[in-house]
Amino acid sequence: MPTAEKVVIMARYIFLMGLALVFFGTPGLAQDRSMLITQGKQFFFKQGCYGCHTVGKVGTPIGPDLSHVGAEYSLPYLAGWLRDPASQKRTAHMPKIELTEEEMQSLAAYLSSLR
Repeated sequence: MPTAEKVVIMARYIFLMGLALVFFGTPGLAQDRSMLITQGKQFFFKQGCYGCHTVGKVGTPIGPDLSHVGAEYSLPYLAGWLRDPASQKRTAHMPKIELTEEEMQSLAAYLSSLR
């Protein structure tokens, strides 16, 4: 049975580790997110999303400007939109696009980074 002192020390350690994760994140997670964003940006241009959308000064303003879409919508919402736009908004003009889960996750990460 641990002593009360050991319990307090362990609780402090867990608390401090939690704070470190909150404030500093983990390098692996930051790198993974950065890689997803890069892949999503490449996919955005490779698939021609700029044919209907603008990001900054690039693209065609047929659909919404996505320059700050990440500030307006959460990552889960954007992922749901990419899976099936009509499920998020019945009157959506954007067609449902066949995406693999990896493509959808990377594109959603890229869009959520646009602030």
